Amino acid sequence: MIPRLAIVGALLLACFCPASGQKLTRAQYIAQYAAVAVEEMKATGIPASITLAQGCLESGNGNSTLAREANNHFGIKCHKNWKGKTIRHDDDEKAECFRKYDSAYESYRDHSDFLRYRDRYAFLFNLEPTDYKGWAYGLQKAGYATAQTYAASLIRIIEENQLQRYDILDAIAREELPPTPMEAEVSTKFKPLPGHKLYTASLLREIRTTNGVAYIVATEGDTWRQLAREYNLFRREILRFNDLRREAPLHAGEIVYLEAKKKESARHLDKHVVEEGETMRGLAQRYAVKMQKLYQYNAMAPGSEPEPGTILNLRKPR
Repeated sequence: MIPRLAIVGALLLACFCPASGQKLTRAQYIAQYAAVAVEEMKATGIPASITLAQGCLESGNGNSTLAREANNHFGIKCHKNWKGKTIRHDDDEKAECFRKYDSAYESYRDHSDFLRYRDRYAFLFNLEPTDYKGWAYGLQKAGYATAQTYAASLIRIIEENQLQRYDILDAIAREELPPTPMEAEVSTKFKPLPGHKLYTASLLREIRTTNGVAYIVATEGDTWRQLAREYNLFRREILRFNDLRREAPLHAGEIVYLEAKKKESARHLDKHVVEEGETMRGLAQRYAVKMQKLYQYNAMAPGSEPEPGTILNLRKPR
């Protein structure tokens, strides 16, 4: 596959470029950035129509101060985890901190990452890439903007300019879309031991997978020792699969892996923005990645915990 930057760079060379001081019309803005939005859609699963509509709305068709002086086309503020360039701009409050980019392409790429790596937007990736209305209302529900008419504004821009036509370009296959953090599929790899006294009860358990690793969800009264017997595992083995050195109380709803977790997360889930209260073991369980590897990929001492706002690598940095 050709790198995103190479493709988009070539596409942008052919884009319309207005004379200095001349404002872009909406049609010109769409013509200039449609190719970038489509490439981001292929890479991340975010509908090109949504990206373009947000760019039109947030940047005033590329004519806003943030777009012109900071290449910020999506009104993304700094937030505490931002390490790049910044610019001060009046918004909800005076002189707020906004991200500054070296190019519009960087803004588009960061917009994709901004949506992909935050939990509050994760549910959007369960939607079809052609469901622009679902994405629009989902962005409003998740609090991307404070305006109560945000979704309606995006939908109007999409439909007035027929942006939805970009969502079906190249017949994007479902398997190219990023999976949700806990996308589950029923697994047939594990069966409880026939003749075991818990056999009847365990048949009611649904064995699922995430990142290709089989797991069950603990119910009230489960213990590690009991589950090890039920699935023909050694006690120390099931503890190791779940990054535990010794037995600890099991709580209803807790994920219990029945085999070793992977060294890396699913391909499209390469980073995670840490939120308040999240732990390394909790994230290792969520993404089915060995906790030792998470420490290694992020140059962290074993046993330490990440600060809220930290961007964690879920895969080995390339």
